[in-house]
Amino acid sequence: MTSSTPSLFKPLPGAHSANIDIFFNGQALSVPGGRSVAAALLAAGVSRFRATPVSGAPRAPYCMMGACFECLVEIDGVPSRQSCMVEVRAGMRIRSQEGARDLPPSVDTDTADASLENAHGR
Repeated sequence: MTSSTPSLFKPLPGAHSANIDIFFNGQALSVPGGRSVAAALLAAGVSRFRATPVSGAPRAPYCMMGACFECLVEIDGVPSRQSCMVEVRAGMRIRSQEGARDLPPSVDTDTADASLENAHGR
């Protein structure tokens, strides 16, 4: 994205921070630091963050506050991260999320370890 391209996502006056280098789908990008991953990617001109599982329709951030889940991406190998809720850091490797995420292998409930049933202490 060139500086002559108009953008809806402009920093507030006095909110300047140095650019940092990240990777999105293997492409190196220089993005503003001190922002969410979603805001940084939008500022760099990225308009497609993921595809829906059923139709493959493109999606991008909508609410920018963690309520809608439209901005899901893979960050440093961890899928289904809400990019609007994670601060961008130098060297991050971000990938668009294509379709549904794989489910973990099923567990046979007859032989499963009973201690795993309440693994989160709830």
